Amino acid sequence: MDRSWKPNVTVAAVIEREGRFLMVEEETADGLRFNQPAGHLEEGESLIEAAVRETLEETAHRFVPEYLVGIYQWPRPQGDITYLRFAFGGAVGELVAGQALDQGIVRAVWMSVDELRASQARHRSPLILQCVDDWLAGRRYGLELLHHYA
Repeated sequence: MDRSWKPNVTVAAVIEREGRFLMVEEETADGLRFNQPAGHLEEGESLIEAAVRETLEETAHRFVPEYLVGIYQWPRPQGDITYLRFAFGGAVGELVAGQALDQGIVRAVWMSVDELRASQARHRSPLILQCVDDWLAGRRYGLELLHHYA
């Protein structure tokens, strides 16, 4: 057993408005890929704070998490990284004028489920469609499941 192994803790926002999901198109080592607004938990912040921050940084939209959609453990096929993703659903605000997007983010885009399924080969991971499917299946868990001790 490798005692130095640790999963990469990430957060994601599953945001639906009028049947479309807020996604980002981003530059990766594998080319342009789609993902939910998502990123790594930073030292000292709660999971909820991370989801709010990442959504603003990647889409220029404010986000108010209302539910936990799911927790996902995914070891990349390359075997180098395991992600532990906490996906949140909630309310999204309008675009924040003047908010620059994170480096590597090409654009934020609203996509239908059909568009997401059709672009599956360009998804950053299989977690994207799984989170959408879980949201569509009505999976919504109370945020009281999470406890942050500062």
